[in-house]
Amino acid sequence: MSDDLLVKYLLDEATFAEREIVNEWVKEDADHLKYFNHFKFIWDTSKQLAAKSQVDENAAWERFQQRVQQPQQKAIIHSIGNRFPLLRVAAILLIAITSAFTAWYFWDAAQPAKQLAVTTTGNILKDTLSDGSVVTLNKNSEISYPEKFKGNKRPITLKGEAFFDVAPDKSKPFVITVNDITVTVVGTSFNIKSKNGKTEVIVETGVVKVTRKNKTIELRPKEKTVVTDADTTLQPEKVEGKLYNYYRTKSFWCDDTPLWQLVEALNEAYDTHIVIGREELRNVPISAAFEEEELSTVLRIIAKTLELDIEENNGQIILK
Repeated sequence: MSDDLLVKYLLDEATFAEREIVNEWVKEDADHLKYFNHFKFIWDTSKQLAAKSQVDENAAWERFQQRVQQPQQKAIIHSIGNRFPLLRVAAILLIAITSAFTAWYFWDAAQPAKQLAVTTTGNILKDTLSDGSVVTLNKNSEISYPEKFKGNKRPITLKGEAFFDVAPDKSKPFVITVNDITVTVVGTSFNIKSKNGKTEVIVETGVVKVTRKNKTIELRPKEKTVVTDADTTLQPEKVEGKLYNYYRTKSFWCDDTPLWQLVEALNEAYDTHIVIGREELRNVPISAAFEEEELSTVLRIIAKTLELDIEENNGQIILK
């Protein structure tokens, strides 16, 4: 959208087709509306100043022509001045508008961005950030971030669990802080979970840098790292199965997955209390896939696959 067309629009000199172009442009994006409102504000203010000004209009017009004098533009400027007297004044005002708008732009860029915070309890939330990155926030989690990313990075703070699909921008890395761990990416997808003193980072696409206490490792697709409060090391591990993203896909995929991991995911997803009745069953592997099944169906399949019994007692579901 050219500023010249906006000037014609504000002067009521635009054709019907041109006005429609401006109207559609303003409607299609919130940033366009913000730009237009600031432009109109500066325009109206400039008109008020011009009405009170004692400046010689002809002399100002001459100076304006000298500033924009270009061989390929000279005839066009002269033609506009003759055919549209109001645009001649507008051109003078446009100098003031451009200067004021540039000053506002750099002032706005220097202001600290408004911080936003999103908290979930019993629901899963999917949110798109100002840079186009998409975050899926699991239940009982919290994320805080600036309304608009400024400076040389995109900072995020996370509590709980979230899946990030980050829009690429090598000049402005995406930096997530969770506990005392920093996760840095420029464009990738990955899952972070922090619970009970343990933080887990799992990568689906791209490369993710994980930093803790001046030590950094790089994780690639199908790799993860798990860090506890007492652990001082960072080690990459292979990811087995896709159980970690059940809250995003609404599916439970197990590939030789230890039973305790499936039980933990089921308790979170169905808000229930399943316990493993015998210690030797905790690490028994299970391979199965559940697509949005009822909990009773899932438990029945588990019991049949592993030859277990199910018992309900005081709100607990016991596998034994």
